[in-house]
Amino acid sequence: MVHKGKATFYDSKGAGGNCSYPSAPANRRYVALGPSEYAAGAACGGLLDVTGPRGTVRVLVMDQCPECEPGHLDLSREAFAEIADPVQGVVGISYRAVVDPPLPGPLTFRIKEGVSQWWFAVLVGQHGNPLRSVEVRQGSSGAWRGAARHDYNYWLIESGAGPGPYAIRVTDGYGHRATATGIRMAPGQVQRSTVRMYGGAAPARGTTPKPSARPSRSVSPSASPSLAAAAFPPAVLDAAVAPVDPTRAAGCGG
Repeated sequence: MVHKGKATFYDSKGAGGNCSYPSAPANRRYVALGPSEYAAGAACGGLLDVTGPRGTVRVLVMDQCPECEPGHLDLSREAFAEIADPVQGVVGISYRAVVDPPLPGPLTFRIKEGVSQWWFAVLVGQHGNPLRSVEVRQGSSGAWRGAARHDYNYWLIESGAGPGPYAIRVTDGYGHRATATGIRMAPGQVQRSTVRMYGGAAPARGTTPKPSARPSRSVSPSASPSLAAAAFPPAVLDAAVAPVDPTRAAGCGG
């Protein structure tokens, strides 16, 4: 669905925004949404194609703009410059959610600082479409436990999920499902799995873990989502289960 609205711009100064990503995407093309479209974090990690007077730019949803009404997109300065002259400050736009965009790599998982076997929180990255659910189980057997998404984009199990390692099953709003195993309780590290959200598995690669960035904007209550993934999935498809390399980690969020 194509939406009409307006765009302004801002600078996150390299931070990953309310979606809690370790940093802004390397290409600096990102967007902050108003509360109703941010939808308490449900839009995080999705991509939008935004069209203005000069053309179209693809941006990552990574932040919330508390003062923005529906249809008001606060783009990065770099993204705004691709669709309009920054001197204008505000321009009319059209935009739409991107379905099944190309993935930058396998799913990533960042266990939050302070996690123990009694309290669990994980940030999922590189999933392409906005996520619908995250489930966790201790080891490779036992019951799946649903995690609750908080508005800063971490998925929490308040009573904990055990000491790990964990299997984590991720489902997006369009019915894609992937399961990664061997996720360690390693707070503050970004663990790269070998499982892609869709399109098959890929070899694991690693880089030095990055520190987490705190949300750069205040979070406010939100209305029902309009840019989060649709609630009419086809038959759910499971990606191949593959272990995470316990010695490697990499960045996420763009």
